[in-house]
Amino acid sequence: MAKLKFVLIGCGRIATLHVAGYKDNPDGQLWGVCDIDAKAAKKFAEEHCVPKVYKTYEEVLADPEVAAVELLIPHHLHCEYTVKACEAKKHVSVQKPMAMNLAECDTMIKAAKDNGVLLKVFENFRFYPPYRLAKKMIDDGEIGNPQGIRLKMNNAGLKSNNVPFIEKGVKKGDIPAAEGIEKTGWSIDPKSWLWRFNNTLSGGGPTVFDDGYHKFSVATYLLGDVEKVVSWICETQIIPGVMNDCPAVIMWKYRDKKLYGVWDIMSSDEMYVQSKYYTCDERVEITGSRGVIWVTRCTATMQPEVAPVILYRDGKTTEFWDMKCDWADSFEASTRDFVEAVKNNRAPDLTGEQGREILKFALAAVDSSAKGSEIYLDSYEDKPVPKKRGLLGSLFGKGN
Repeated sequence: MAKLKFVLIGCGRIATLHVAGYKDNPDGQLWGVCDIDAKAAKKFAEEHCVPKVYKTYEEVLADPEVAAVELLIPHHLHCEYTVKACEAKKHVSVQKPMAMNLAECDTMIKAAKDNGVLLKVFENFRFYPPYRLAKKMIDDGEIGNPQGIRLKMNNAGLKSNNVPFIEKGVKKGDIPAAEGIEKTGWSIDPKSWLWRFNNTLSGGGPTVFDDGYHKFSVATYLLGDVEKVVSWICETQIIPGVMNDCPAVIMWKYRDKKLYGVWDIMSSDEMYVQSKYYTCDERVEITGSRGVIWVTRCTATMQPEVAPVILYRDGKTTEFWDMKCDWADSFEASTRDFVEAVKNNRAPDLTGEQGREILKFALAAVDSSAKGSEIYLDSYEDKPVPKKRGLLGSLFGKGN
């Protein structure tokens, strides 16, 4: 049987992590790429031995050989591009956050159903092997009845290649580093990040809303559905007129349980954190009636000498080292899930419906801080998609 053919739409930095799931895959092939930057698409195809480069998205959708597309594009394009793919009878994997608001989610879900194709929200953190092990331990009762979860996140910056805007770096050309440490993290073109600081294109802030989708997804994956959320979200100036939505603290209650979660976010611009990717360190602690599980890394590795997963139970601490724990492993597993879902015509992880619920969690968290009150997810009032503006218009209130 011939392999199913998949096409990546968007050849930015994150696209490099979507390639691994197709290597040596008996069922799916990365057949083509498409990007508005034709040179970038050609270079990407050459570097990753991709057979075909498409000039336009319409050309991709018109190709009868293409089974599915992966949309690696800015958030404001997710709904439009998903609907077009569904109407062309192509299965769709769309990057998180799924859409700009819940109404767009509903449009995307309906388009997939009406056209008999699969819709997957590509959320790789749920496939990160240490989180998978933690989930199995919880479900197996290793720590007794879950009592709560705490997520800790540090955005770091010292000698990192991946922080697009740091005021000191802009002024001085570089960030002074402690002696004897190497640059860490991957290089990001600042221009490719501009849209993330424009809420009319991104749907929300780059930390709580955008990256936060991962964390909200992990929280529900590990312990279930959420009933209500309350949050405090501050802003930190990155460069004049450009703000990041942190520091922040998000708290939530799980549905029908005396079970709570908290996620606190700090931006430590002079902290050194080892990473092959973003220098964003995540740590998770799940407390139960009998024990505790710690997951000590994900995107970055603040403490490489500490085991990826640690279990404390009955007075004993057990370290778990025998697993994949590179952030890229989560992308490979999520991509393989999409290929298998298309081949076997089964629901992917996450479905459009599941992705919509996580988006509601994220939107409610942002809404809670703005209103200064807790938000019940069932009572969350959807907001219209804002009129799109360029970066300057977004900063100074003038549309383009």
